[in-house]
Formats: sequence, C-alpha cells, structure tokens
Amino acid sequence: MNIPESPLDDPVNAAHAFAHYRRMMKWMAAFTALVVALVLAGFWLVDGATSIHFYIATGLGIGFTMMLTGALMGLLFLSNGTGHDESVVDPLAGEEWPGKLGDRD
Repeated sequence: MNIPESPLDDPVNAAHAFAHYRRMMKWMAAFTALVVALVLAGFWLVDGATSIHFYIATGLGIGFTMMLTGALMGLLFLSNGTGHDESVVDPLAGEEWPGKLGDRD
C-alpha cells in the first residue's frame, strides 16, 4: 500500500507549523488570563463575601477549559492547514459495508 507522506514529515514545515501553534497558544494564554481576571473581578463585585475556594475553583475551571479548547482547536487547524489531513489513508475507501452513508434503501 502506498502511504503518502505528511507535510509535517519535513522538519522545516514542522518547525514552522509548531512555531505558529506555540505563538497561538501564547495569545490564548493571555486571553484566558484576561477572561479569568474579569470573571473573578465580576464575582468579587457582585458578592465579595464568597470563599477563596470558590475563586480558586472558578479560575482553574475557566482557565483549564479555555486552554484545552484552544489547544485542541489549534491542533485541528494545524493538521488541516499543513495538509496533514490529506495524507491520511482510509483503509475502507471504496468498500461497501452495512450502515455506510449513502447506502440507504
């Protein structure tokens, strides 16, 4: 079976793609810190008498969720933008199997 090479196999392309990914993640970290700070400040203004554990849990929850979302979406865009998605081989291409989309009677 002929397996096409991924553009990320080239060290120059990979270095460029992952440098772009790291730069995007730095921006995402700065944006996340800003959002967490604004949310915690808003909670403090609305109800300042809340436990410190609430602020810690809220900050970590929002921060982790935003960074995980940014990381996964960044990898998705990196994979598509570099052409890596096109180099994936579908072993079932051209085969008929029950339940396949478009195979409905």
